[in-house]
Amino acid sequence: MRIIILHNYYQQAGGEDAVVGNEAMMLRNAGHDVEMVTVSNGDINGIGDKLRTAFCVAHSSARYAWMKALLSRFRPDIVHVHNFFPLLTPAVHQAAHEMGVPVVQTLHNFRLFCAKATFERDGRICELCLHGSRVNAVRFGCYRNSRIGSLALVAMQRRAIDRGLLIGNVDLFIALTKFAQKKYYEGGIPLEKIALKPNFVDSPSVTLPEIGKGALYVGRISEEKGVGVLIEAWKSLPDIPLTIAGDGPLRRELEARAPANVNFLGRIDADHVAKEMRNAAILVIPSIWYEGFPMTLVEAFSNGLPVVASRIGSLTEIVEHGVTGAHCLPGNAGSLAETVRQMFERPDALAAMRRSVRRVFEEQYSKEQNLRMIEDIYKTAIKRSRAL
Repeated sequence: MRIIILHNYYQQAGGEDAVVGNEAMMLRNAGHDVEMVTVSNGDINGIGDKLRTAFCVAHSSARYAWMKALLSRFRPDIVHVHNFFPLLTPAVHQAAHEMGVPVVQTLHNFRLFCAKATFERDGRICELCLHGSRVNAVRFGCYRNSRIGSLALVAMQRRAIDRGLLIGNVDLFIALTKFAQKKYYEGGIPLEKIALKPNFVDSPSVTLPEIGKGALYVGRISEEKGVGVLIEAWKSLPDIPLTIAGDGPLRRELEARAPANVNFLGRIDADHVAKEMRNAAILVIPSIWYEGFPMTLVEAFSNGLPVVASRIGSLTEIVEHGVTGAHCLPGNAGSLAETVRQMFERPDALAAMRRSVRRVFEEQYSKEQNLRMIEDIYKTAIKRSRAL
């Protein structure tokens, strides 16, 4: 197939960017002709650029013309859009649809229904805009604490979802989990238009290392990630070392509060993360918000690393309690500490989990499985587009 992949990079690189790159490489290696076209928020400089971006975020005539030219030049069989906010805009979907090119849209977060994209506000789950009025996003300034920015984003949501323009121009949406699929359906996307495909990593069969000696957290050090809860939990786990890899706004504060058996590494590269995973006994994901599909989780699975995760959102679905890890109550340091303690007190059960984790990875999250899924999704989208 001839495939155009579109993606709007964020200013700070994250797991979503890695997913897009991995998918493009996987498709190229499978023999597909892939044209990957990207833009970056790093190109938004100064107040003039910001105002123009806000004004055009719902639909950009310039981007519409740009997309039509791209389609005429490359002549793809399908267009696959990842993040389109704020520079690509729903104009790219419209241009492709009008030229008869099937469109697939991966939804990596909840931006179409929540200005903050996380369904989280002030450290708690918030679904006011999903089940009520989008005016709430403007009222609370949910997008970067800006009412003006939130207003621009709500205008995009209303055009894309409430008026059905994005839904009408996309043949298939991709949700990463059943939980996310349900939320998108609640937000107004027809269920039959939402396919399921999780994230993946390319990891050959490996001999599992010996069980490590401690716990590992990898990710942003911020409130919604539950790292503060993690530090409080570790105050009652003096015999279990904890390594924290990552950076964020709470790092300095939490580093000062952390007990002696907690080691902060700061931001580290992918090879260093893999090394830490091989040396750990468990990965901890103490989030207090609806995670999408954390790449650290699937990377842990590829290394046979069981996961202790908050019982919230997609994490409950991805981590099977007692099989690939264990659940704890979100935001509850006591529950997290007790869950971790039980994991380390049962080394035989932990060893069995490691084998289960690697088996689940090979069955559900390998490159081979993901390639089959995405090719099937493309074929379905093409068939639906031709039927219109």
